[in-house]
Amino acid sequence: MDEERPVESRTVWHYDGEMLQTRNDRIASERPFTLELDGEEFATIVCTPTDLEDLTFGFLASEGVIRTAAEVIGLAVDPHRGLAQVRLLHPERGRSLDHSKRFIGSCCGKGRQFYFRSDVRTAKTILSRRTITPAQCIGLIRQLQDGSDLFRETGGVHNAALCSPDRLLVCRTDIGRHNALDKVYGHCLRERLSMKDKVIAFSGRVSSEVLLKTSKMGVGTLLSKSAPTDLALELADELGITVVGFIRGSSFNVYSHPERIAEQTGD
Repeated sequence: MDEERPVESRTVWHYDGEMLQTRNDRIASERPFTLELDGEEFATIVCTPTDLEDLTFGFLASEGVIRTAAEVIGLAVDPHRGLAQVRLLHPERGRSLDHSKRFIGSCCGKGRQFYFRSDVRTAKTILSRRTITPAQCIGLIRQLQDGSDLFRETGGVHNAALCSPDRLLVCRTDIGRHNALDKVYGHCLRERLSMKDKVIAFSGRVSSEVLLKTSKMGVGTLLSKSAPTDLALELADELGITVVGFIRGSSFNVYSHPERIAEQTGD
């Protein structure tokens, strides 16, 4: 599958404190991507046009349409048309979710309703006892930042990674922070990678939607360099997820279930 370029070049007028000068700048690409389920339009996602098969699987799993990769029996992705044509093992499931056609923007916010019926069915309470040390929390966020070439080029994308306490295992990038998580989720489903007792490292704000996606993946610890929302923390309390935010330099805040942050790691 030939994907589109995630970066475009553009001439900009840069002010350096003294004068305006033209120069070439690197801009993150943003494209609409439509999912058709058994010939019917399901949703259009605005995204970075990379890892589109992962995005398709992860988004469908997050929405409760599929539970495993085997439930997708046919997939044709055309990145140039911005289209994924999906055939499902259980096509009735996609039709029964009370979805109208929706346009899902690259930012969390009013583009999405909160708490679909699929969220109620697919969100999981996390019982994992896996712990992680403060030094490992800081180290994973540092690895996430250092490993993003596209962010360094454009400054306009988010990153998400599935991690062990010591290293990044799967990392994905997108202009939409929820898309980045769906790409990670989709890759794990396609490759049958276990998400049990893992950690999510994340570059963006921890909204309620991000928290729910973490729950659906079955991950008990969510690390971010940014802030959470109050609704996300209410859900974290309820669903047993440890949220660590504002990981910057050598400090951070633990907002929920602090028992998973310990000086020594363990199961």
